[in-house]
Amino acid sequence: MTVPLDRHYQVELQVSAERVSQLRRIVAAHLRHWSLDLHVRPVCRAAEELLSNVRRHVGDDSTCVVELRWTGRHLTVSVADRGPRMPRLLSGGGGGLSRVMALSDSWGTCRTTDGKVVWFTRYAPSPHTTGLLPRAPLPAGDVFRTRPAAELV
Repeated sequence: MTVPLDRHYQVELQVSAERVSQLRRIVAAHLRHWSLDLHVRPVCRAAEELLSNVRRHVGDDSTCVVELRWTGRHLTVSVADRGPRMPRLLSGGGGGLSRVMALSDSWGTCRTTDGKVVWFTRYAPSPHTTGLLPRAPLPAGDVFRTRPAAELV
């Protein structure tokens, strides 16, 4: 199976409770389209956590940009917002970035000129096919017999 390198999806949206669930369905659809079905649940949970953090810390109806990028080996999900506060990993754990950290291989933050980006990655190699193709059915028994059965012995 040949996988086109660098699949990409980006959307800008206003964060609200309805948009978070809508974006979860969009992310799931893209992952399934890219044959990354095994990653749908953890990636959607982590992306939902990032969007919930934007709602909680930047404000309801604030604008953010969600980006998915799959290189054929790694999947990166990032959320950029205009909030000035950088996120922190709390020692108590349980939610927020602790959950993102548990659902991903790596994560990070980056300050931008007008806010920040929070991202996470997962190792997501391109799916392999078995390489087995169905064989053509064998021809009818009469086609194989060119000599009488008595002569075959």
